Amino acid sequence: MDTFAEIADERRGLADLLSGLTPEQQATQSLCSEWRVHDVVAHLVVPLEVGIPRFALAMLVSRGDFDRANVRLAREQGRRPFGELLEVLRRKADSRFTPPGAGPEAPLTDVLVHGLDIRWPLGLPRVIPEQRLRTSLSYVTDPASRSVVPKGALDGLRFEADDIDWTYGSGPVVGGSGEALLLALTGRTAALDHLTGDGVPTLRSRLG
Repeated sequence: MDTFAEIADERRGLADLLSGLTPEQQATQSLCSEWRVHDVVAHLVVPLEVGIPRFALAMLVSRGDFDRANVRLAREQGRRPFGELLEVLRRKADSRFTPPGAGPEAPLTDVLVHGLDIRWPLGLPRVIPEQRLRTSLSYVTDPASRSVVPKGALDGLRFEADDIDWTYGSGPVVGGSGEALLLALTGRTAALDHLTGDGVPTLRSRLG
């Protein structure tokens, strides 16, 4: 299965997993500090629904700030009913769009991380295939693509997954599940309590 097929599978799987959520669950705070579950799904729909011209306009309105433009577009999509957003995830799951200059590892990581942003607060279990986790963990720790990782957060630390075959770096160890490491590496402090090792206090101070 190639990476784009894995992305499509993740999108459809997430849509299926979330299809029975109650309105209260849809309004649950996600691991993204400013977004509810509904908002996170809206964010995942943005690259499937918003073309380059519209995104360029959002960038212009946001004075060139990518993050502000992204939040603005997600807010627009978030006005749509939850079920409609899930249907877009299913119907356009095979989209091969990637951000400019990035490969398919970027959208794979986006759907995996935001899926965890939703699933952890709701207590929804799901086993992510090992290869997909390894791909995303390697992507976020690659210096060429580390923009999603807080600057300096990984320096002088060794990260070790205890459930899949993946390690990165050298120094005091930060260990835990692949899921917890992926969340911590992308700045989710909620994952810190699920990690062990002498390097955790250092990582906590950098993310805090």
